[in-house]
Amino acid sequence: MNNHPVAAQHSPAWVAFTYISFGASAFMVGIGIWLLPLDLSIKGYLTMGFLMLTQSCITMTKTMRDNHESGRLVNRIEDAKAERLLMEVERNARAA
Repeated sequence: MNNHPVAAQHSPAWVAFTYISFGASAFMVGIGIWLLPLDLSIKGYLTMGFLMLTQSCITMTKTMRDNHESGRLVNRIEDAKAERLLMEVERNARAA
């Protein structure tokens, strides 16, 4: 009696769109930093900040997804325990 819905998978077009969007935005910011009329040291500082921000966003997204998926697993385990307990109660009620 497993009534948990199957997680929807992303279409290949959506996955391609997200990769292309990320690449295009990173490229545009990189070109923007490169074309700024600033010293090379300031451009380096801006580039480091951009790279650290990108890395932080990826890490935060992964952490949020992992927390969500672990919560789903805990809920499934609790549902299975409750279902087993209800089956035992029903079995005992029939026997009585």
